[in-house]
Amino acid sequence: MLSLEAINKTYVMGQDRVVQAVRDISLDVGRGEFLVITGRSGSGKTTLLHLAAGLTKPTTGRVQLDGVDLWSMGEKERSSSRSQKIGFAFQFPSLLPSLTTLENVTLPTFFCAPKGKLQGRRRAQELLEQIGLKDKFDALPRQLSGGQQQRVVIARALINEPEILLADEPTSNLDEETEREIMELFKSIHASTGITILLVTHTSQLIPYGTRSIRMSAGRLEPTVNSPSETTRPQSPSYPTT
Repeated sequence: MLSLEAINKTYVMGQDRVVQAVRDISLDVGRGEFLVITGRSGSGKTTLLHLAAGLTKPTTGRVQLDGVDLWSMGEKERSSSRSQKIGFAFQFPSLLPSLTTLENVTLPTFFCAPKGKLQGRRRAQELLEQIGLKDKFDALPRQLSGGQQQRVVIARALINEPEILLADEPTSNLDEETEREIMELFKSIHASTGITILLVTHTSQLIPYGTRSIRMSAGRLEPTVNSPSETTRPQSPSYPTT
């Protein structure tokens, strides 16, 4: 589904400072996989996710989505491929404050013409019902809790029926109970649709939700922590008690 081959990303911060955010990473993500990448802040997780999405161009290496090199495409073609095949759930909800919940979820359909406005609105309603926000169609973002806002973000990411969902620290600003709810939602979506999910997080407590996990440190990937053949995924992660 997604293949990164010998990827490096270097940022030149000035005459005397060069930052190598991603170092010689090769990674294959299979169709239908739920891959969790963990690592501390600054380890390169978000940069890796942006490289995988074709939002950031690698300094060296190749990124392929469904066998097609993203950077062999023109900008317009690459943007179109992203809108049709990739859904994004970022760390901060970034909902437009003047739009209702329903309008925020529907927004991506305006950049994917074949679905049409009416069909997009119906799908948005269905998604909001599925994630438990049937009574929030007309609510503005400021009228929603943090967890509800993140659910809207997930619905928006799924509106164009993408083949892969990329999630960047989707629970980092939530309390423990809401974090569980959001991760259960990801697990439910994965189980019911078979969508490929690549999620990055700083907390290892979310590892059990995935089918495979990898740790990232100093721009590099460390050996696989678990895989479907090695461990059995529990129903929910174990949180430490205080």
